[in-house]
Amino acid sequence: MKRVALAAALVSAVLVAACGSGPPLPPIPEGIPPGPGAALPAIDLDGPGRTSVQLRGWAGEQSSTGISSVALEAYGYAAAIMGRSVPGCGIAWTTIAGIASVESRHGTHGDSDLGDDGFVRPPIIGIPLDGAPGVALIRDTDRGVLDGDPVYDRAVGPLQFIPETWKRWGVDANGDGVADPQNIDDAALTAARYLCASGGDLTSERGWQKALLTYNQSTVYLLTVRDRAAAYSVGRRV
Repeated sequence: MKRVALAAALVSAVLVAACGSGPPLPPIPEGIPPGPGAALPAIDLDGPGRTSVQLRGWAGEQSSTGISSVALEAYGYAAAIMGRSVPGCGIAWTTIAGIASVESRHGTHGDSDLGDDGFVRPPIIGIPLDGAPGVALIRDTDRGVLDGDPVYDRAVGPLQFIPETWKRWGVDANGDGVADPQNIDDAALTAARYLCASGGDLTSERGWQKALLTYNQSTVYLLTVRDRAAAYSVGRRV
């Protein structure tokens, strides 16, 4: 009997350890738009160099999301810049993070990695948009400068911009004087500008949906971004 009781006690202990003793995870909120997440601290938006690094402390506090500090800094800076330049948009860093998660796992798709300087290495370059089944047909618009393909366009960078779109909307956000789609600071702010121009008021359900469907004309995509952004808004990883 003692052996049976001891065995039962050991099994119970293993189960408790397996279940963990930490606090329960917060529920993921429903609804559109997803929540704005942790508030951004005030920083000098016009500082020299990679200004987003001022958000390093804030980014570290969001480590439970599983997003690197470098990526979070870029998303937060982009949201802060748009809050000043287009206050009626209301884009949140969580929305940018949700998109980047779907598009490239925050700059870590495939063999790529996101460096401390914000650049993705090796560059992230999508499949040729050659009109194959399920693929749009977009012939080359940049002579292969951004995507290395002189025949068809390919989406590039951690936010997956088509070269033609980047040519119109691309912006330098890290202070090096070059708008580079493979730099997450540049890509995040460019995405924020594009979304605000497309949706208007992103604090409204209609505006947020319009912006996301302009970025990618798929309801499944929209809902996936929403779910991931909502998870990030309460500090959860996806």
